[in-house]
Amino acid sequence: MALLAEYHGCIGRLVMAHGGTLERFAGDSIMVFFSDPVPMERPTEQAVRMALAAQAGFAPVAAAWARRGYELALGIGMAQGYATLGAIGFEKRWEYAAIGAIPNLAARLCGQARGGEILIDAVTYADVSAVAEAEPAGPLQLRGITQPMPAFRLLRLRK
Repeated sequence: MALLAEYHGCIGRLVMAHGGTLERFAGDSIMVFFSDPVPMERPTEQAVRMALAAQAGFAPVAAAWARRGYELALGIGMAQGYATLGAIGFEKRWEYAAIGAIPNLAARLCGQARGGEILIDAVTYADVSAVAEAEPAGPLQLRGITQPMPAFRLLRLRK
């Protein structure tokens, strides 16, 4: 619980600083989306900046826990497109959530990302290629998706 509190605090502050919407914490998983419910300019660029900041910001947390004997790393998956957003649940408990193929794709990319890696879909890379560098991560066979998906490993912002 102490680790999750540090991790959630670190990432949560970065989400807020970059204008993201923190949908939920699910153990060590965090769902974030951009430009809803408040529209923003260049949401994909903000998401990429936040993901890179999250990798850098998580490094001190991982180092502190390594001194205690725990090996930790952060893998991130990102996808861009349309999703259904709104309140889901029932009269006793509602959550604002994103559902659909794009959130599922992001979750699958996250599941494939190794520690320290940010995997993005081709649409995301096309949108941010002027400001960010990435390399092909190969077509990935992702659970629930019939065709191999082109994916990219986000490296850094361009100078």
